[in-house]
Amino acid sequence: MKISIHNTLSCFLLVVNFLTSTFPLLLATGDGGGGGSIAFATLGRSSYAFDIYALPTASPSKEIRLTDGNSVNFNGYFPSSSSLSMLPHLPNNSDPATHLVYITERNGSSKIYLDALYDTPPIRSGSRSLVESSAESTRFQVLLVGDKQSGGRVSMKDKPSLVGQSLIYVSTHENPGVPRASWAAVYSTQLTTGVTRRLTPKGMADFSPAVSPSGIWTAVASSGEKGWDGEVQELGTDVYVFLTRDGSNRVKIIEHGGWPSWVDDSTLYFHRRCEDGWWSVFRATFSTNTGRLDVKSVATQRVTPPGLHAFTPAASAANKRFIAVATRRPGSEFRHIELYDVVSNEFLDLTLPVSPNAHHFNPFFSPDASWVGYHKCRGATSDGKSNDLVLENVQSPVPDISLFRVDGSFPSYSPDGERIAYVKFPGLYVMNSDGSGIRTVLTRTAFSTAWDWKRKGVVYTSVGPTFASESTKVDIISINVDDEDLSYKKLTSGGENNAFPSPSPDGKWVVFRSGRAGHKNLYIMDALNGEAGGLYRLTEGPWTDTMCNWSPDGEWIAFASDRGNPGSGSFELFKIHPNGTGLQKVIHSGVGGRTNHPWFSPDGKYIVLTSDYAGVSAEPIANPHHYQPYGDIFVIKSDGSGIQRLTHNSYEDGTPAWSPKFTSPTNVEWPNGGSKCSFDDCHWLNISPDQGSSSSSKRNNKRGKSRKKTI
Repeated sequence: MKISIHNTLSCFLLVVNFLTSTFPLLLATGDGGGGGSIAFATLGRSSYAFDIYALPTASPSKEIRLTDGNSVNFNGYFPSSSSLSMLPHLPNNSDPATHLVYITERNGSSKIYLDALYDTPPIRSGSRSLVESSAESTRFQVLLVGDKQSGGRVSMKDKPSLVGQSLIYVSTHENPGVPRASWAAVYSTQLTTGVTRRLTPKGMADFSPAVSPSGIWTAVASSGEKGWDGEVQELGTDVYVFLTRDGSNRVKIIEHGGWPSWVDDSTLYFHRRCEDGWWSVFRATFSTNTGRLDVKSVATQRVTPPGLHAFTPAASAANKRFIAVATRRPGSEFRHIELYDVVSNEFLDLTLPVSPNAHHFNPFFSPDASWVGYHKCRGATSDGKSNDLVLENVQSPVPDISLFRVDGSFPSYSPDGERIAYVKFPGLYVMNSDGSGIRTVLTRTAFSTAWDWKRKGVVYTSVGPTFASESTKVDIISINVDDEDLSYKKLTSGGENNAFPSPSPDGKWVVFRSGRAGHKNLYIMDALNGEAGGLYRLTEGPWTDTMCNWSPDGEWIAFASDRGNPGSGSFELFKIHPNGTGLQKVIHSGVGGRTNHPWFSPDGKYIVLTSDYAGVSAEPIANPHHYQPYGDIFVIKSDGSGIQRLTHNSYEDGTPAWSPKFTSPTNVEWPNGGSKCSFDDCHWLNISPDQGSSSSSKRNNKRGKSRKKTI
């Protein structure tokens, strides 16, 4: 299908001017710590390739792909005809059109687009039949909010809704000034004037906004004033409601709930994980009058039964009998979109018959409820757009630093910045810094990589199980990746979880962590001959010191440690001289926080790291699986001052490394297509709670195989 794209941004010049002045840069330009490039990892992200699809609810037989196959497109929204009629500069075209507002991560940062598709099946009032997409379709595409409008910001801009001429969305551009507090807040931008208003009160974090059918109210999942306690499955949010126009009259209407979706101005659905362990959808009803919501009138009821997980509900004022939900059923590896009849208590399949072996996320209805949209991984499409990237450019807020997401883990740059070593389990790989020349240099299970400063081509790594106990057999090896035979040399002999090697700049020593004394502490050994050539202990204590990195001037070793609360999983960043003196705490993310994987800048004045300093940016269940659905890349001065955020997303960014060479910020595709859609669903959905449900609840859990109902 040919797509003609018209980038019409001139009509939003006022938005550009206003947001550029409103959203100041976090990072001072030209103060990037010596320039160069930073590479980091994001679990599974390189194979998402999400696009937004839709199915008609009456007779779902073939899905339509609505987005253009460019990058990652998700969390769509079908705007109403009344909202569209108020927007200027949309094309005057007598043909029916499908309009879609959505999030995209193209060109290295998150944006909100409005697409109008012509000569396709119209998703509008009265369109109930599925029509094949024509060979020639026209796409009119408008950037509503993006990095250019927000002063170069790469902030996440999640869960959009269009209300009249105003766009309601989540952004993470404002630092609350409190460690481990989420930056996520709801904003309203008036698209014709550029006037932007923060609707979330200072000191709070809001997620998953939903605007009521009248546009008067907005509901959010909010952490309120209690903040985030580090939970990685369900955030423990409550549902708040406030006036869309200015965020006033804010009240908490539901204790323990998320992902609200309105039926009408007095009814909404939401999800929560119940005491029986199942994620379920609930309904809340209440009364509103004279611009206020009566909290005392709120009544809630569980809607979906136990026996399956049901979450991220979508409701519609056009058909109150049905809601759309994402489900994970026992025995299924995939999440699917189903309709749930709230009258007969029956489920109706939508995506399972059409694409059974794919994950489907975050449904949403068309204004007349005749279509359901969702996003999923597109895989390889007929037009060849797979976007499987070995290196993905992420827009950097610092002009002299380029940022890259590596399709792997634990990247490290060679001293001249020409090559990258990285791990993609179970092997170790080397490629040129431009993504070319990928080679496998080790097939054993390895983690962490570091290049020798003096011996060209020598890479250090740890071989053995990851995330293992102190007594687990893990050893450090060196391997010359330029040797034809790729033979390696074992440097440690203790075998008690020796990992995270980092060589000294003079090429004589390697610092690493080891569990040989019963706790993971830091040791230094001879770089050429390993323990046999010399070994001494650098740190000692009943805690974990790990993830060490030697500064370019040789004066400091940075490392992560839980010594503040051993065994808690809470890590702070420290630095110490190689002779064991001068221990300093560099940064702490807050009580219970995590700050890991430090790496010095080429000039040694800065440290790049990963941290939950900015909390969590979205409800974790709305995304695929991550070990910890938080963690962004930050830069700080080596004395611990001036923390600056580099990445904004709802994924887990980690294991950064810093190169002295500036690499052109462009995407690099896998030479052979890469892996398509090779990611997992949230791991906690794989575990079914106690299924001792009653026979009646099992009857309520039926799928409605005949689909006799019309919607």
